[in-house]
Amino acid sequence: MNLTLSYKKSAMLFFTLFILLTTTNFCLAFRPGEPPEFSKKLSEAALERTTHKVRYDGKYLSIPYPGGDVPDNIGVCTDVVIRSYRKLGVDLQKDLHEDMKAAFSKYPKKWGLKKTDSNIDHRRVPNLRRFFERKGTTLRVSKNPADYRAGDLVTWMLSGNLPHIGIVVNKKSRHKRRNLIVHNIGSGTQLEDMLFDYKITGHYRYYGSLGARGDND
Repeated sequence: MNLTLSYKKSAMLFFTLFILLTTTNFCLAFRPGEPPEFSKKLSEAALERTTHKVRYDGKYLSIPYPGGDVPDNIGVCTDVVIRSYRKLGVDLQKDLHEDMKAAFSKYPKKWGLKKTDSNIDHRRVPNLRRFFERKGTTLRVSKNPADYRAGDLVTWMLSGNLPHIGIVVNKKSRHKRRNLIVHNIGSGTQLEDMLFDYKITGHYRYYGSLGARGDND
């Protein structure tokens, strides 16, 4: 009788462990305070951007506000992020512009501006970094691939002191060691294994008005 009970307990324990292991990815898809499936949808939106033919071009253009965009066939790294968020109903042009107007002194002064400019402010990586620090969640910068999950935003400093930004997506590198990145580093919007190719300067999450700001990890 004792052997029978022991067998049943072992079987139940094995079954519980199996459920936990096989549902780990599902559980990790959600975070406290996150709108349901936001990160998954942002990852999908970023991946969809890779189907568009885009020529790297960061020239200044006058665009509508809110909801403005440069022509779909041109863009830079920030436009990948902006367009991916727009797919989810989040307008970074508007969100950043409103915060910059309310706290202009908190934003970088690299371009000699004395007031906001809704045509270009949101298309500059340093401005996006400050915005995500203020209104999103700032995450740990590390060398551990597991810390970077689908839907996260990562910024880098390229050679020549050129800032860069991309989106972590739910696709793995060849040996399943890291999540891939959707970005535009000069050859159009691409899916690449380049997370640790350059110095990481920032790591963020942002859900817009769709989710409450979380505590910094």
